Amino acid sequence: MLAIDRIAVLLPSSIQNIPCPPNPVSVISLYMIRQVRFDKKQRVVDELIRRIESGLMEDGFLLPGEHQLAQEFKVSRGTLREALAELKRRNYIATQSGVGSIVTFDGVVLDQRSGWAQALADSGALINTEVLRLEAVTRPDLLPRFGTDQFITLDRRRRSNEGKLVSLERSLMPATGGLESLPRVGLIDNSLTITLAAYGYIGERGDQWIGAEPLNAEDAELLGRPEGTVFLKALRTTYDRQNRFMEQVESLLDPVHFRLHLQFGESK
Repeated sequence: MLAIDRIAVLLPSSIQNIPCPPNPVSVISLYMIRQVRFDKKQRVVDELIRRIESGLMEDGFLLPGEHQLAQEFKVSRGTLREALAELKRRNYIATQSGVGSIVTFDGVVLDQRSGWAQALADSGALINTEVLRLEAVTRPDLLPRFGTDQFITLDRRRRSNEGKLVSLERSLMPATGGLESLPRVGLIDNSLTITLAAYGYIGERGDQWIGAEPLNAEDAELLGRPEGTVFLKALRTTYDRQNRFMEQVESLLDPVHFRLHLQFGESK
């Protein structure tokens, strides 16, 4: 601001004696644009530091996706990334290691730790979700693995903004700890992740297998594709902080939109 004040004072009174930039208005405008961008970045930095130091964001807390944070702070993703880089430089946040492969939707990385719906929302993708089934089921085949054969199943399919079906998802949760009431009371905010957390199930660890297989007759009909169309298939199992099984999700993903990205070695 001091430089601009000096220009503002000196230019009118001494314009013949002091060399002037070819376009002083452009110089001042560029400075102001940079200043506004810096102010926005600093506002994000200051607020996230406040949340961290006040304990609102505890050690190990997973930040929301870029899209969600950018919307919350009303800044561009570029400004947000600058703010996050500053926080990382000051050791307030760190990149989580140990994830070797990630799934992308139309080239945008999906953070699946909060579930597919939240991951797609954070990516900015315009996706509509349709619930096909929410009911109790008996699965004797899963008793040896999970210690129960009573589950709640949630079947959903997702449609792009253009109306094309892009995924079919079947989730299984244990019918215990209050979750057995889900067919009657439904999901909280239409989010399985939020609902599970409300019942005390917060994901801590798990594994995911991703392959490809042709659609059977039932799945092909639900996805509006010819039988035998090859889709990506992801099987994700999650356990909570008390080491309880909390969710198994089988997802069929349109390979036109979804990709598996593998990272190896350390980024520099």
